Amino acid sequence: MDSTGAVVLLVALVVAGLAAWWLRSRSGAVRTDRAGDDVTRTTDVLRSLGVRPEDADLTVVQFATAFCAPCRATKARLTQLQTSHPGLAAVHVDAESQLEAVRALDVRRTPTLFYLDRAGTVLGRSSGAPRPDELRALVDAHAPAGPAS
Repeated sequence: MDSTGAVVLLVALVVAGLAAWWLRSRSGAVRTDRAGDDVTRTTDVLRSLGVRPEDADLTVVQFATAFCAPCRATKARLTQLQTSHPGLAAVHVDAESQLEAVRALDVRRTPTLFYLDRAGTVLGRSSGAPRPDELRALVDAHAPAGPAS
């Protein structure tokens, strides 16, 4: 291999490594600063799916697909959190059967979660399996734990 080929290979490896690091650092992180999001449209689309945030302190809407292993793990984690946080509601949406909503909300991967307070305000969203510590902190902040059973 000549030196030009080695340089091209090295640059390609560095770019791939940086891209992988960037994607991993964002995967599952709760983001609240989505510039350009139309909050009213987001709320309207979620309501059209039957989401009623006024019924809970914190509503988590999860877009999932049947073949997605992280989606099943996320659903189980939310179900477990609901046992100790009575003010938490989890709504599961089959992304494959709700393609219009998926497009309207710019859902690009599953699981994608939207976090809404009782007023219907979108507190944030995450793409990919949510980080357990961030998810617990968000739930604890907005839907405090109930009395131990």
